[in-house]
Amino acid sequence: MSREEDVIHVPIDSNSLKEPLLQVQTSKEPHAEDKRSSLYGSASLVQLVTFSWLNPLLATGKRKPLEQNEVPDIDKNDCAEFLSHSFNCCLNNVKERYGLRTSSIYRAIFLFIWKKAAVNASFAVAAAGTSYVGPSLIDNFVRLLGGDRQHGLNSGYILALAFLGAKVVETMCHRQWMFGALQLVMRLRAVLISHIYKKGIVLSSQSRQNLTSGEIINYMSVDIQRITDLMWFSNIIWMLPVQLALAIYVLHKNLGVGALAALAATTMIMVCNIPLTRAQKRYQSRIMEAKDARMKATAEVLRNMKILKLQAWDLPYLHKLEGLRNTEHNWLWMSLRLKAISSFISWGAPTFISVVTFGTCIIIGIPLTAGRVLSALATFGMLQEPIFTLPNMLSVLAQGKVSGDRIAKYLLEDEMRADAVEIVPRNEAEVDVEIDRGTFSWNQDSGCPTLENIQLKVHRGMKVAICGTVGSGKSSLLSCILGEIPKLGGSVKVSGSKAYVSQSPWILSGNVRENIVFGIPFDNEKYKKIIEVCALKKDFELFANGDLTQIGERGINMSGGQKQRIQLARAVYQDADIYLLDDPFSALDAHTGTQLFKDCLMGVLRDKTVLYVTHQVEFLPVADLILVMKDGKVAQAGLFNELLRQNIGFEVLVGAHSDALELILNAETSSKSLLAAEKNIPEASSRNDFDAEKTLNTSFQIINKQESESDICRDMDDRGRLTQEEEREKGSISKDVYWSYLTAVRGGALVPIIVIAHIFFQALQVASNYWMAWTSPPSTTTESTVGLKFLFLVYILLSVGCSLCVLIRTTLLVKAGLLTSQNFFQKMLCSTLCAPMSFFDSTPSGRILSRASMDQSVLDLELPWRLGLCAFSIIQILGTIAVMSQVAWPVFAILIPVTAICIWYQQYYIPTARELARLSEIQKAPILHHFVESLSGAVTIRAFGQKDRFSNTNLSLIDNHSRPWFHNISALEWLSFRLNLLSNFVFAFSLIVLVNMPEGFLNPSIAGLAVTYGLTLNSQLATIIWNICNVDNKIISVERIMQYSRIPSEAPLLIEGCRPTTNWPQVGTICFKNLEVRYAEHLPSVLKNITCIVPGRKKVGVVGRTGSGKSTLIQALFRIVEPREGTIEIDDVDICKIGLHDLRSRLSIIPQDPIMFEGTVQGNLDPLKEYSDSRIWEANKCQLGDMIRQNSKKLDSTVIENGENWSVGQRQLLCLGRALLKRRNILVLDEATASVDTATDGIIQETLREEFKDCTILTIAHRIHTVIDSDLILVLSEGKILEYDKPSTLLEREDSAFSKLIKEYSMRSQSFNNATQSK
Repeated sequence: MSREEDVIHVPIDSNSLKEPLLQVQTSKEPHAEDKRSSLYGSASLVQLVTFSWLNPLLATGKRKPLEQNEVPDIDKNDCAEFLSHSFNCCLNNVKERYGLRTSSIYRAIFLFIWKKAAVNASFAVAAAGTSYVGPSLIDNFVRLLGGDRQHGLNSGYILALAFLGAKVVETMCHRQWMFGALQLVMRLRAVLISHIYKKGIVLSSQSRQNLTSGEIINYMSVDIQRITDLMWFSNIIWMLPVQLALAIYVLHKNLGVGALAALAATTMIMVCNIPLTRAQKRYQSRIMEAKDARMKATAEVLRNMKILKLQAWDLPYLHKLEGLRNTEHNWLWMSLRLKAISSFISWGAPTFISVVTFGTCIIIGIPLTAGRVLSALATFGMLQEPIFTLPNMLSVLAQGKVSGDRIAKYLLEDEMRADAVEIVPRNEAEVDVEIDRGTFSWNQDSGCPTLENIQLKVHRGMKVAICGTVGSGKSSLLSCILGEIPKLGGSVKVSGSKAYVSQSPWILSGNVRENIVFGIPFDNEKYKKIIEVCALKKDFELFANGDLTQIGERGINMSGGQKQRIQLARAVYQDADIYLLDDPFSALDAHTGTQLFKDCLMGVLRDKTVLYVTHQVEFLPVADLILVMKDGKVAQAGLFNELLRQNIGFEVLVGAHSDALELILNAETSSKSLLAAEKNIPEASSRNDFDAEKTLNTSFQIINKQESESDICRDMDDRGRLTQEEEREKGSISKDVYWSYLTAVRGGALVPIIVIAHIFFQALQVASNYWMAWTSPPSTTTESTVGLKFLFLVYILLSVGCSLCVLIRTTLLVKAGLLTSQNFFQKMLCSTLCAPMSFFDSTPSGRILSRASMDQSVLDLELPWRLGLCAFSIIQILGTIAVMSQVAWPVFAILIPVTAICIWYQQYYIPTARELARLSEIQKAPILHHFVESLSGAVTIRAFGQKDRFSNTNLSLIDNHSRPWFHNISALEWLSFRLNLLSNFVFAFSLIVLVNMPEGFLNPSIAGLAVTYGLTLNSQLATIIWNICNVDNKIISVERIMQYSRIPSEAPLLIEGCRPTTNWPQVGTICFKNLEVRYAEHLPSVLKNITCIVPGRKKVGVVGRTGSGKSTLIQALFRIVEPREGTIEIDDVDICKIGLHDLRSRLSIIPQDPIMFEGTVQGNLDPLKEYSDSRIWEANKCQLGDMIRQNSKKLDSTVIENGENWSVGQRQLLCLGRALLKRRNILVLDEATASVDTATDGIIQETLREEFKDCTILTIAHRIHTVIDSDLILVLSEGKILEYDKPSTLLEREDSAFSKLIKEYSMRSQSFNNATQSK
């Protein structure tokens, strides 16, 4: 985004700005610099046939490593937007004709692809047809070499020309077929990704509960890949009968009835594959289930990595992921073992068919001449390819069917109902929100609705406050206005546009300004005003790059208050008619909360309709209507004073607040009394001391100026950039990558055995064919040199030897490949989970997930076969050249320069192709990352009416991936076309050499054998190129996994010899000595010279403004970030000298963000299964226990992903339950009660006082009453200790920062009370 006028007066060097992680356009109109012409779209017919339209790109790639912006655009017919629209039309047509069911998706895919697929099919059939011209002419050629010039085509040159012409046509058709098939793959992938994305942001709440992010990510990565693989293989389905019919025709022409034996043998082999395919399909379903479970758990672990490290759960969760991977590994082994059997059958098929065919001919007396035998062998060789691909095709078919059903089922999931909320035109209603007898339930199967009999009318411009205890239905009430919660009865009418601020902040990756502007045109004046009223100006001045500072994933580098204020600014900037605010002030300190309420809610939004959930009672008196929620019903509704007079529940909330306020005022008054007595000065009533307000505000300005550079700076590199571009290797792939892969298992001992087994296979196969050619008579009039029985016996023995070699080779390949894959997974998993927290802060989870899913899948299922085929095809072509060179040795005269040209072409191609492959892999992660972000913020996207904008961003990301991918596969066809033509001319040259040999100079049978092998030269060369390039592309997955296998690790989890005693820490004394902490060497210190002692078994409150270093102090205590200087000692043990697990497992923490894992309540309270049920119930005897007992399943109550079926307050109580269960001598509370009402907060504080009375408690809180009764107060500012003393001592000094905070809180409360009285 270009920098407009300076919004915040911060000096910014525009040259130092870097592109955001997701460089995507948020509208359909591309930026000027992004406009590139499509080389493919403007190509001529000759260029399309020869792929020479790629020449400019290959020239650029040869000169220097390609960058994403140098890759040309794809054709408009291949753009995701065009394709998505086309598929949508097909899907709508199918829905109209057949209704909506699973088969509808398949019908729509067929309608979408059939035209392009039909063109591809014609090329495929033409390529198959021309490939059999050669075998049908071999007999004629052998006779010609034997001197029979009168038979068939009487000119050797015409015969050679016929061979060449057929090969050239085959090459052109084959290349166009391959290219078209891959283009179709790209198109289908684009439409499926776009539709999975669109579905994801409109899924109903019930569907969302049934599906996890991990499962949906698998749909987008693994399942789509398998469906597109099926698309590529589908051409074989209609090619197979064509190839089989042509083969039988050629065989019948030469062997007569013997062709029927060949047909029977071929059919038998195909039938053998049917049960294998069925079993393979079962295994694939199991593999995908196991992969879903692993990816779901991986996504959850990455999302909650901080809490795992704080609770010392990283090792158990590592073992959990290993266990899930082992389950997947077991199913993979069964599947691959089956695939090995299929491969054994397919490789041995030509040998088996030839044995059956020749045996039948011998038995029934059909004469076998050299020409007939060689023609038959050539035909069997041609049949090898379809038979060889048959098990792969069946395997892919099984995988594709499973994946297709999964995606079809997903696309048929329930969506948000459009009629849930009735939209009333703005000019037709005075009421902005009206709910009439509304009944709603998150779980429609449950007999107990979430909200019941809701009656509500909100007139234009009203301010409606919603309050109530934890779990009473406050957030659900806002959700029913948004149409998010399923409606069981009644009606909801809304008039006007909506803006929504969620309780858990949703922040997009990108810069701060993009998050606030959120897709609508930038207005500088409006923007400046909004950041002022949302109290963001000071933050922007402190940010390294102003409002263009980059935000990490999920706002990881922002404090809770900053995220909430950015969310609020986003809502205000939308200039909506109706504002729905879900407890936006909970994460803010007293001063900031007051400012926001006055300037924003009662200022900028004074004429807007606002419904706000709050736990702060001081924000209730000014509301035009207060709704008190209880058990899913509106228990009370009215003005503040009216509700107090009703005396049926509201006064409990207000009373709890008054008690908390009285606690503060008593502390303040008693301190002043003490001070007055000492100085003999009359006590001035703090309640009437309004002259202090001016001084107070001035003091706060001073404190604000002392604020630190804020947490936003902590992981920033290069002026405000947190998330760096994904690491990408450049240049040729290091030999170390190949070596690491080949030697990962048993030092690579299995590799030479596999290669030797194939060499023996190749040698025995050549020997068997040589034997048949040499022993068969040249014509029907001559006798064989050996007896037919001996001839056939030797042939069978050689064939059996071939089959055994194939069996050994395939079994070892499967075993070695899977062990290697498991080895790499284990290293990546351990390295990633042991990485420091800074790695997760600066690395989008999409990058890790793409390696754990797509790259790992390549290692599991593709790379071993690709590498094996690469080695096998090289050995095969060497065998072919050896046979040809025996009789047509002058071929070497042309083979050497042609080989040199081939190598030159490949060297010219590889730099471009390699970078395109890398760019393609890198562009996958942003698609996943954007999808994960969109899923988590789907409610906000829908509320703001931004579904189309986010869908367009997704389409743009798909095109960003398609561009390098499309040009990469095109470059492969460019190379293959040229090398195929060269090999065709080598073959033609060898034919001319043979024709010009003097009669009798050569054995016609051996010469015919050379021609038989020469026929496969171009396909073998194409296979080598294809496999080498495929390996070069696929090995990038190894490279990418290796990048995440070498992440610098945290300190050791355990240090033998430095283990603390089992009862440590016993007293809980924490000693900070000259502590200095910074998040990176190039960044300023966040904590500076912190020296203090927290006495054991005392309660210490930590206060300070946003960015003062409170959270950093806690992170240093848990060694999430390591001290740069100084020490932290707990009970005289230096925490930096013991293992991380020993440290973190001995401390307890209730974090600011309440985290719940998918599973059950018991699994969340006790994930390591250390405690009995009775111990869990005993520990949770407070409000949490009552909350759990209300559910019929008790401890087995379901928790869905992110704990979204529990309110934020309930989640916070559950985190308290963990701490009560763990019961350590040091407890840290990090804004632990921010999301609960004051009454519940009081209960929690009382519970903590009772249960942890002999423990050391560190409390970070914005609610002053939660720390006022602490033994000591630590005030931080700018990373330094401003004050540290008893609360009473600090309150005695009116100029102390703590006194000012107390005054601010008490005056805020009183000012609202005054407002109440005035009303």
